[in-house]
Amino acid sequence: MRTRLYRDGALAAADFPPAEVSDHLAQPASVVWLDLCNPSADDLDLVADELDLHDLAIEDALTARQRPKLDHYGGHLFLNAYAAHLNSATGELTTSEVSAFVTSQALVTVRKDDGFDMSAVLARWDESPELARYGVGFLLYGLLDFVIDGHFQVVESLDEEIEGLEDLLFDPRPRSTEVQRRSFELRKSLVVLRRIVLPMREVVNALMRRDLHVVSEPMMPYYQDVYDHVLRATEWTESLRDLVTTILETHLTIQGNRLNEIMKKLTAWAAIIAVPTAVTGYFGQNVPYPGFGKPWGVVLSLGIIVGMAAVLYAAFRRREWL
Repeated sequence: MRTRLYRDGALAAADFPPAEVSDHLAQPASVVWLDLCNPSADDLDLVADELDLHDLAIEDALTARQRPKLDHYGGHLFLNAYAAHLNSATGELTTSEVSAFVTSQALVTVRKDDGFDMSAVLARWDESPELARYGVGFLLYGLLDFVIDGHFQVVESLDEEIEGLEDLLFDPRPRSTEVQRRSFELRKSLVVLRRIVLPMREVVNALMRRDLHVVSEPMMPYYQDVYDHVLRATEWTESLRDLVTTILETHLTIQGNRLNEIMKKLTAWAAIIAVPTAVTGYFGQNVPYPGFGKPWGVVLSLGIIVGMAAVLYAAFRRREWL
């Protein structure tokens, strides 16, 4: 467990026992942050007793793979979100779930594993100490800003990966298997990313509601900036999904065109090869014909073969079949 105490907009204490949370909150102008990583039911029961949290919210915090959401309870809010990271080598998207209990004086974050980098969130809080006087709204902003920026970075990385996929698509050397495998990986990652990014619009929009009294007026522009990033990440994700689909369709079209080109070339060469077959078949008849049994008959047959083959080759080249 990690803890912090802010009093009058300044960091007053850190890493104190969770049992002291209620004592600190009893003091005026105090805001407490508590972080738990993979907590047990007993750990959350202790926090619930300190902050009077709802049983259903505790159950959601203990259950993995909850959807991104913001639930309203009598004296607090429950938020669930996901941080995302893209493996550029494999195109695989990994996610880390984080939950948060939001009260008027406390923020409790619950991480399912160590994949969520809480140190980066602390760094964001420390970078803007002048905003700490806005209490829980400031702490929640730092958490959401880190999560949404992570989504945006993943979308940018996926965009770069798709550009690389376009280069493979038009490579002179056919790389069909690699294009199909990479397209499938990126499309799967985009589906997962859309599942965790799209609901964040509703989450941030709900937090900005005046009746919740979570975001004070000075913090509203910061939340609007986060909301703008959510919208951009969502729209970008949707466009990339369409782009991957277009790439797959283009890949199939290119394969069809290449097959047609191959068939044209094979047909042209087959026509050229048919000429010597026909000529030698004619001159191979066991009947008298012009040049039969004469040396110049061989020359005549060779001349016909070469001449007709050259005419066909020139005609096919002119029509760009060869």
